[in-house]
Amino acid sequence: MRFTPQFLDELRARLPVSEVVAKRVKLRKQGREFVGLSPFNKEKSPSFTVNDQKGFFHDFSSGKHGDIFGFVMETEGVTFPEAVERLASLAGVALPKISHEDQARDARRKTLHDVMDLAAKFYEAVLASRVGAKARGYLADRSLDPATQIKFRLGYASSERFALKEHLGSHGIPVEDMVEAGLLIAGGDIPVPFDRFRDRVMFPITDLRGRVIAFGGRAMEKDAQAKYLNSPETPLFHKGATLYNIAAARQAAHDGQPVIAVEGYVDVIAMVTAGFVATVAPLGTALTEDQLALLWKMADEPVLCFDGDNAGIRAAYRAVELAMPRLKPGKSLKFALLPQGQDPDDLVRSAGREAVAEVIEAARPLGQMLWARETEGHSFDTPERRAALEARINEVTAGIGDDAVRKYYRQDFQTRLQQFFAPAQGSRGNFRERGQGQNWHDRPKGEWQPRFGVKRPEVGSRNTPYVVVSQQLASSPLHRGYRTAVPLREALILQAALNYPWLLHDHLEELASLEFRYADAEKLKAALIDIAAHSAAADAGVIKAELAARDLTGVMERIEAAITTSSVWGARPEAAPEDVLVTWQQLVALHRQWHSLTKELKDAEHALGQDSSEANYLRLRDVKARLERMDGTEALIEGFGASSGRGARSL
Repeated sequence: MRFTPQFLDELRARLPVSEVVAKRVKLRKQGREFVGLSPFNKEKSPSFTVNDQKGFFHDFSSGKHGDIFGFVMETEGVTFPEAVERLASLAGVALPKISHEDQARDARRKTLHDVMDLAAKFYEAVLASRVGAKARGYLADRSLDPATQIKFRLGYASSERFALKEHLGSHGIPVEDMVEAGLLIAGGDIPVPFDRFRDRVMFPITDLRGRVIAFGGRAMEKDAQAKYLNSPETPLFHKGATLYNIAAARQAAHDGQPVIAVEGYVDVIAMVTAGFVATVAPLGTALTEDQLALLWKMADEPVLCFDGDNAGIRAAYRAVELAMPRLKPGKSLKFALLPQGQDPDDLVRSAGREAVAEVIEAARPLGQMLWARETEGHSFDTPERRAALEARINEVTAGIGDDAVRKYYRQDFQTRLQQFFAPAQGSRGNFRERGQGQNWHDRPKGEWQPRFGVKRPEVGSRNTPYVVVSQQLASSPLHRGYRTAVPLREALILQAALNYPWLLHDHLEELASLEFRYADAEKLKAALIDIAAHSAAADAGVIKAELAARDLTGVMERIEAAITTSSVWGARPEAAPEDVLVTWQQLVALHRQWHSLTKELKDAEHALGQDSSEANYLRLRDVKARLERMDGTEALIEGFGASSGRGARSL
């Protein structure tokens, strides 16, 4: 519905801003204005002001500003037309009459809404009946109990060809309405319209007001033509313009819950059941521009949660491409990749809510995802390839529509490029083998020599190169279902020392100075230091045998299992010594930097908790920014390996 400026002005005149705001915020008069605590942020000192003469509110803590319509939209999480309707009711003003055409269209839509609700009730009843036993069994297998089925209004469409048609007909619904609502299949070559959904578990799809507008049906038979089938486009439903669970998610987002987008209906239900109530999903398609706009209306940085396989990574990259031209100040995306072979439903059932929370907390900003896409799996060992990377980065950032966002992306990626191609610190040679005085250049071929002719693994194979964006997830407890997983960088440092004992001789003090989070990693480090101190000439086999004698075999296995990436060549067996040393230096430097920044972050958070001053806030923001930039430099350790025969892959 469209409202004339005159009607909106009348509402503004009848409803002072202070009257509308006072229903949610306790105000006190201060000069010509009213002040109160922000409804958008927790605060001790009032920073929220209302000025009736100027007709606006302003919140200094969040920067939000607007009139009565904006306040209702922000605080109640509704659309502009809904805000106008609520304020008109508050003011006792009738909504303006609409044209006959608009009235007819609204009446028609209301009729179709009634038809869809009646269909939803029918499907619910069938699920609860004897006919729905098979569907109930399927839902039970997916851990969707009866209470959850009722909450999401799940149903079942039987295999009968005319079951819904006959039911709706018995309630006086014309066949034409059933066809227009997308419930029947009809056409010139179909003499008798029949039910669109048959032998499927039914998921009602609602609009922003919670009204059923469409269905998604999951086939019960494995050989069904389509595993999932959605309603067609109708006057109520445009699948690229809405999201599954949008109504409940919008309210939850307004209440402060993180907005998360997953890939399917069951995934949404699993996430909501686990406590992530502002979870939504596209409707069988890649994320669209309209759906992205819906997400940004609910949150400034929604999290897109994809399966951790190649298809999930490709979907994440498509979302990056969709979002880049549309980025605005404060509006971006975060990306969370699940463990390989698991979707949110699998993860919730196998590892519980904490595992999902860890995935969400590890979500990476869009910029890091883009950097991973451009750098992962490529070789940059020639000036031409480096120049190609820089040209590609410039091309991608040029597509950002907003001038300010584009400027800061260019600055950020210029810094990343400089760090990525910065020469490694320290010598690459002159380290000695087990204290015997032999330079590595003079060593005979053996376990430390490069393996030439190595081919890159096939995509999807066990040794597929690791994607930088998911390094935290790969080392996460949820990757193997237990809560004591080794952080990836700690595992790589220890694995390098196990594979190349000369590192223990040349860098023993360096290893001893590192602080590890994982208790068993610290235990293995101490054992390695003790063994190296008593047997400087021990080789890898002797060291591993000694560790096994100390009952550390399980620890070594967990260390090895934590390394899901094969692209950190310098920690792998048979890498060239030059690559080993450079990788070691990068790993140690990154670990020390991360540890220092983590301590600094805790100090900054504590300081802000004690004193919420602007200086402490800026300090915290600076530390977080440096941590994010450091995450992007993880790819540094992946840029080496040419000496080991690492295959080059062009851009």
